[in-house]
Amino acid sequence: MIQHFADWLVYTVFGMNPESHWGEAVHFFFYDTIKILILLFSISLLMGIINSYIPIDRMRRYLATHKMYGFDYAIASFLGVVTPFCSCSSVPLFIGFVKGGLPLGVTLTFLISSPLVSEIAIAMFWGSFGWKIALIYTVSGFFLSIIAGMMLGRMNLEPHLSDWAKQAIKDKQLPDVETDTFGIPFHKRIVPIAREAWNIVGGVLVYVIIGIAIGGIMHGFIPTGFFEQYISSKTWYAVPLSVIAGVPMYANAAGVVPIMQVLVSKGIPFGTALSFMMAVIALSIPEATMLKKVMTWRLIGIFFGITTLCIIFSGYLFNLIF
Repeated sequence: MIQHFADWLVYTVFGMNPESHWGEAVHFFFYDTIKILILLFSISLLMGIINSYIPIDRMRRYLATHKMYGFDYAIASFLGVVTPFCSCSSVPLFIGFVKGGLPLGVTLTFLISSPLVSEIAIAMFWGSFGWKIALIYTVSGFFLSIIAGMMLGRMNLEPHLSDWAKQAIKDKQLPDVETDTFGIPFHKRIVPIAREAWNIVGGVLVYVIIGIAIGGIMHGFIPTGFFEQYISSKTWYAVPLSVIAGVPMYANAAGVVPIMQVLVSKGIPFGTALSFMMAVIALSIPEATMLKKVMTWRLIGIFFGITTLCIIFSGYLFNLIF
């Protein structure tokens, strides 16, 4: 239905030639924008329903007061998936995890998972590559954050926290016990959840439009296979180079996934493009600056280094699979 509407709008109403560069670019823009916005609202609604039954403060208290034998890493990663935040807006929640006395590896798992595998990223992947690729990306991002968090958790990095963070852990400022909300009927939950989902869509709308617009121009004007002469799965340095290139380009999934889609369609291996996208989302200079509140520069460097290694490994792995 969306395909027919985009065809009608671009080729009939606008009268553009489907074989022209601008015709391809404009059709790509309208088709992907409509498809991704519908998916983004739907997935945000679903995640909002899940999040309403799993309040993050309640889970933070539970993780801080129970011994989980490693399962706490999986819970932290899952909380990161269902919270709709970019890397910078995840930092205040990360600080709350630190103040709650959670193990450092668990808190870092959340910090990696939250921006990397949000409902925005899932919706954008689904719209750009299909549900199977979106599922593989979600599962791989989930386990990537767990592996990185466990590696960091075994490195005894607590001495490299800031003095403020050390004092906060010593005080263990747990959140107050919340009023039980599980008895609220679903029909009373859904309206504010739908409103929040709509706000999420509105909050990233500009990034969606800009990202798809750039992707549309690239789709229409860059020949298929253009990048293959420079970057292929056999070029060993392409994956780490893409990660390095992605760090200074701070953006969220809404802006970078459409560009990744076009890069893949024009010849860049999927794993290489995915590594670039992960670096843009999960490794940002503004995030490093905000983390200075709770970490020394040494710890920030170690955190970024381990995350970078996991992203590079993921890129090579996806290049072998696809």
